[in-house]
Amino acid sequence: MANLNPNPFAEMNEQESEQGHGHGRSFLNYWGNTSEEDYFASQRIKASKSFYTSPRGFKLFTRSWLPLPPTPPRALIFMVHGYGNNISWTFQATSIFLAQKGFACFALDLEGHGRSQGLKAFVPNVDSVVHDCLSFFNFLKLDPQFQGLPSFLYGESMGGAICLLIHFADPKGFDGAILVAPMCKISDNVKPNWPIPQFLTAVAKFLPTLAIVPTADLLDKSVKVEEKKIVAEMNPMRYRGKPRLGTVVELLRVTEHLSQRLRDVTLPFIVLHGNADVVTDPNVSKTLYEEAKSEDKTIKIYEGMMHSLLYGESDENVEIVRNDILSWLNGRCRTSVDGDRN
Repeated sequence: MANLNPNPFAEMNEQESEQGHGHGRSFLNYWGNTSEEDYFASQRIKASKSFYTSPRGFKLFTRSWLPLPPTPPRALIFMVHGYGNNISWTFQATSIFLAQKGFACFALDLEGHGRSQGLKAFVPNVDSVVHDCLSFFNFLKLDPQFQGLPSFLYGESMGGAICLLIHFADPKGFDGAILVAPMCKISDNVKPNWPIPQFLTAVAKFLPTLAIVPTADLLDKSVKVEEKKIVAEMNPMRYRGKPRLGTVVELLRVTEHLSQRLRDVTLPFIVLHGNADVVTDPNVSKTLYEEAKSEDKTIKIYEGMMHSLLYGESDENVEIVRNDILSWLNGRCRTSVDGDRN
């Protein structure tokens, strides 16, 4: 089984390790320099990657993580990453864990992220991204090997907001959602202090791709464990520039829209948030839980945890969050192949 925190520094000798901390050392993958093929084999899962062309013609990079044959998947989990992130670095840790537990996981790099088409970190229209995701997920559901399986949405941060928008676009299309620190509102702690919405909206009409919005370092405010912060920083496709005007205005629009529609959420969901999160607001997750019309809803607020719940925390904390997600899924899927519901 996968380590909660594969330590890539363990592959180096002591001298190299000292040089690697903060001195530009990089790794082939977040787990170290082992190839993807060998690493996935060691984790006893089947993984693949490809490109998908969305109905609007965007070429999007995708990955899948499945239980090893002949083990049949228990359910489908469609995963959406957050702003500035991608599906090929630490985001995979959760996918690998869930595949080991019998779930077929799928994800795509959103427009302007990772290996997908588009200007880096430029998201001019979230609704287009929502339809990209929905078309890809519905395409996967048509595969005969997945017929009759329950399907769940999974989203981290901005991905959590996108999952809710997918639900609004297709209210009966999914059996539930796992929302990890969802961006239903951008925390005041990472918004620029100067007059934001009116000024940004005006300028963004003329210079939407301009990357000048002053904001806090999201990585530093998301990841608690210093060594994990170093590994996260090594992500070769991580966006390191300032947020683009058009993206910020669009995310402000989307979060304002979502905050007004929380009562329209009807699908089963679990929302998980750290109360020390200064990137997205845990109080809005509480409001989501209180206002949503869903009859089946669960909330987990973690004392002292930050934004990156499933990678950036201590291994002990990551295990707590993983087990809460697994327990929730186990309660809504058939028994795992080994007869164990844990």
